[in-house]
Amino acid sequence: MNTPSELKYTKDHEWVMIDGNIATIGITDFAQSELGDIVFVDVDSVDDELSSGDVFGSVEAVKTVSDLFSPLAGTVIEFNADLEDQPELLNSDPYGKGWIIKLDIGDSADTTELLSAEQYQESLG
Repeated sequence: MNTPSELKYTKDHEWVMIDGNIATIGITDFAQSELGDIVFVDVDSVDDELSSGDVFGSVEAVKTVSDLFSPLAGTVIEFNADLEDQPELLNSDPYGKGWIIKLDIGDSADTTELLSAEQYQESLG
């Protein structure tokens, strides 16, 4: 399973890449493999203020629907529009073209709850 060491992770199987005040968020390789073939991504939270733990959308796979949780507080500034026509990008490239949202987290984001790649791997057992 692919778990890039430069990213941070959550127990809810989201990954986070922080670049200045912008956090790019997606689902992990483990999450997409557990969900199976992803057929729809629903995110209607652009411009919304989120608290850490808030639901910002959902991912629909052939057999299930799974909520997406914001790993940090901030404002949703962008949704990956490619996912509207190609939701399978979450399966084929979860850490690249399959990113889901970008969040403006300001300059005082609380990242203490995020896991390192090693901690995330350990949480999977």
